[in-house]
Amino acid sequence: MVRLTSITTKGGDKGQTSLADGSRVAKFDPRIVAQGSVDELNAAIGVAVLHATDEVRTMLTRIQNDLFDLGSDITIPETVKTETSLRITDAHVTALEADVETVNARLEPLSSFVLPGGSASSAYLHLARTIARRAERDVWALAEHADINVLMGTYLNRLSDLLFVLGRDANDGGKSDVLWVPGATK
Repeated sequence: MVRLTSITTKGGDKGQTSLADGSRVAKFDPRIVAQGSVDELNAAIGVAVLHATDEVRTMLTRIQNDLFDLGSDITIPETVKTETSLRITDAHVTALEADVETVNARLEPLSSFVLPGGSASSAYLHLARTIARRAERDVWALAEHADINVLMGTYLNRLSDLLFVLGRDANDGGKSDVLWVPGATK
């Protein structure tokens, strides 16, 4: 269990922060940018949880824990990881894929692109989906500068798929989706 005894450390007051191995980097370092996007994603999922059914709440709470593990995976450089380091694995990705299949099987088929919205629950899930896409981009940008566990990017990609189908599910199984009408405002 993690124990935090001091929240205000003043260690970041000059634009740097510590990685999990104790090394210092700029707060705009690609590793910190990716970690920040994952943290924002986790917060957005926390809001979505407030509007979720029990089934979805259980799923999202598991994912929130996974995102803390993913954050740890980001902030520990590959060169110092050990067998006990938290990492995203194939099992994490497989679990998301199973969730996507389960939820998607009960949805109305799509006839157009879906506009984010419909119900409050759907809107929050779509917001989380867009943040997941940014977090994924940030993880791949980090991969341009450092060796990373590439399953982090795969996980975030599958998570955005899951958040999409959950958003549709929250709209009465897709029956209440708000659909894009091309050229509707011409």
